[in-house]
Amino acid sequence: MGISRQQALDCFHSDDLIGIGMEADAVRHRLHAEGVVSYAVECAVSMPCVEDGASEASQQSLYDEIRQMVDLGSTSVLLVGGRGSNCRIEWFEGILRGIRQRFPLLWIEGMSPAEIVVFAAESRLNLRETISRLHDAGLDSIASNGTPSTCSMAELLAVHRTAHGLGMRTTATMHFGAGETIEQRVDLLAAVRQLQEDTGGFAAFIPLAAEALSGRELDSVTAVEQLKTLAIARIFLDNIENIQWNAASQGLKVLQTGLRFGANDAGSVAPKGIGASEEDLRRIIRDAGFQPVQRDASYRTMFLN
Repeated sequence: MGISRQQALDCFHSDDLIGIGMEADAVRHRLHAEGVVSYAVECAVSMPCVEDGASEASQQSLYDEIRQMVDLGSTSVLLVGGRGSNCRIEWFEGILRGIRQRFPLLWIEGMSPAEIVVFAAESRLNLRETISRLHDAGLDSIASNGTPSTCSMAELLAVHRTAHGLGMRTTATMHFGAGETIEQRVDLLAAVRQLQEDTGGFAAFIPLAAEALSGRELDSVTAVEQLKTLAIARIFLDNIENIQWNAASQGLKVLQTGLRFGANDAGSVAPKGIGASEEDLRRIIRDAGFQPVQRDASYRTMFLN
């Protein structure tokens, strides 16, 4: 078992960052003795807006955009936006089936837990009915997006528990540095650990530093706080195989250091020619002393490249 709640609190109040990092690195090594750091190639595409009619032409444009990303090497797609206030579940199901029909091997991710809660309420369905229908239509996983959740912890956990009960693996995300207490941070870690004990459905955990409300970099969560939170999460959640430290959110230098503070996954990178370079990411991983390996979105298959 990982450390206790009190031990996690003691770690947060400790000044021994290096010692905490070394313990986290030891847990990572125990779970991933092969010495690899994984990442996925994923494209994010905007859904057509239902309030604009979501015409056949706009849907075809979505499929064309996905095809371009697949041709560039993307193995998964993240669907963002487009739901609108008049959206019905039948509309979203139709989009999912259209993607699945055209790209049968593509991993489809979309809707955060908070969005699932709202969507279920608007559709007058319970969580199980909502997630089951979306899953049957082609949704492989619920999005672990980079924005703080607007639902309660109970609602968040209920979405994950329901998805796990339907055979879906999900990723838990913790946004920190947005004014929460250390105790609240540890409460979330403890709740995630317990749910993993109950269901075994979490493929990964992602600690994400919140953006400063002022927009000023000086007010952002410090690198020390980011690394400490990452390391404590790795030690505490030793029943979750993967800890993701996302390059897009943390920056390449903090990412590289984080690979020695317990992280074994670098998140996703866009297909070739879009955004940050995949080779830059692979170089950062190598320089940290690990072998970079591309994975699929489910964390189950590795591709040597």
